[in-house]
Amino acid sequence: MKSSFMKMLCRILALAMLTASFQVANAGIIGTDQAAAAAAVQADRAVVLEALSRSDVTTQMQAQGLDPAVARERVAAMTDAEVRTLAGSINSAPAGAGNSAWAVVIVVGLLVWFIWYRK
Repeated sequence: MKSSFMKMLCRILALAMLTASFQVANAGIIGTDQAAAAAAVQADRAVVLEALSRSDVTTQMQAQGLDPAVARERVAAMTDAEVRTLAGSINSAPAGAGNSAWAVVIVVGLLVWFIWYRK
């Protein structure tokens, strides 16, 4: 009786070991386009965070009632597509004078006209 019990126990344990030992492993190769895309997203996040760390942007956010730390947390929670879009708009924004340049040209033109034709 002892030997038949041991044979049955060994068979059950062997069957359990055979069925439980199969693990599925999935390995793949990462392409260069995927690696470059990940690096580009990190660079875009750095551009957005750099723009948020500027002093004039920080003062504007505080004037609007937004804490800069909360803004950085929001950028960290953004998707890759949102960060890419925001970084693209930051990179394509004009540096320096915006629409106020036309106002300066008009004011200078009016002053010249007023001084020239006042005589």
